[in-house]
Amino acid sequence: MPSPSEPPHFSRSAEELIAALRRLPSEPGRQRRRPTRDAASLVEDLMVKYQIGRPSAEQTIRDHWTELVGAANASYSHAVQIDPRGRLAVIASHSVVRNELFLHRQTILERIRQLPGCGHVRSLLLRTG
Repeated sequence: MPSPSEPPHFSRSAEELIAALRRLPSEPGRQRRRPTRDAASLVEDLMVKYQIGRPSAEQTIRDHWTELVGAANASYSHAVQIDPRGRLAVIASHSVVRNELFLHRQTILERIRQLPGCGHVRSLLLRTG
């Protein structure tokens, strides 16, 4: 017997009959019911996935961005994120700064790889925006 806090589970045909009786749309056929999870485990999973409150390679690069590219270029550009292939996306607000970063990309990559937790960065993806 189900506990009083859980709603009773009916078969699919019984659910469809109840929905028709109450004039409610029935659930889509491909939808699966999953067991409910407590909010604490969901929040913890999201914090791990999006690295909230934890050190990340992107944040380390952002903290040292002025030292990596120089003060003049750092004021017109910023590191966005590292994709699964190891490419660091960088947005430059001016095309001249983008070209300057492109010319010095190998030196910048060497400096990035020396930072703790950033050895997996393989290339720079430079965009103007």
